[in-house]
Amino acid sequence: MGDTVSLVNATDGFTFGAYRARPDDARRGGLVLIQEIFGVTGHIRDLAQGFAADGYETLAPSLFDRQQRGFEAAYDAEGVALGRRYSEAAPWDEVAGDLAAAVAALKPPVFVVGYCWGGAATWLAACRCAGVSAASAFYGRRIPELIAETPRCPIILHFGRDDPTIPSSEVARIAEAHPEIPIHAYPAGHGFASDRRPDYDADSARLARLRTLQLFALNGGGRGDV
Repeated sequence: MGDTVSLVNATDGFTFGAYRARPDDARRGGLVLIQEIFGVTGHIRDLAQGFAADGYETLAPSLFDRQQRGFEAAYDAEGVALGRRYSEAAPWDEVAGDLAAAVAALKPPVFVVGYCWGGAATWLAACRCAGVSAASAFYGRRIPELIAETPRCPIILHFGRDDPTIPSSEVARIAEAHPEIPIHAYPAGHGFASDRRPDYDADSARLARLRTLQLFALNGGGRGDV
């Protein structure tokens, strides 16, 4: 089982929570796992435990703590509306400071993975946070808002070809602006990596996860000390 720790944004001194899952075996590295708009839900905690089982000490920061501490919404229309409201109330500069605190709390190498809103926040971390070795962003609808920024570490992007929230034209715009970045398209919709969501696609989720772990392994995520 994981536990909850406190992190501090060095820019404004705000203290926020994070769910932590530790590996039982030798450590491959640290991992910052960034939530969907629904907060640090049971799904996010399960993902954290899964990455811990793969050897990554994982922190899932509660990035909406300024709006509501410990926010965890249901996967329904009300949860979507509230999550979107909270995400829009979280400026990227503020989020970057929180993510920097999470990265700094982990022993290197440190990786980042994020889903939905967290996919765009993963791009943000790759661009602005020192100490990130590699990153993997899942269906980051708001990445185009940050398209002028360039990641400072290897990053891969995952999108569903049938995702109505991220038009193919937007994915093409990212590819045109950053042709060096691998973009993987899957025969799936939005949220395909979450078994709590109607667009869950097991095959796509498995392949995207394997690509994510491969990226981490190629960028320092080898077996380390217990």
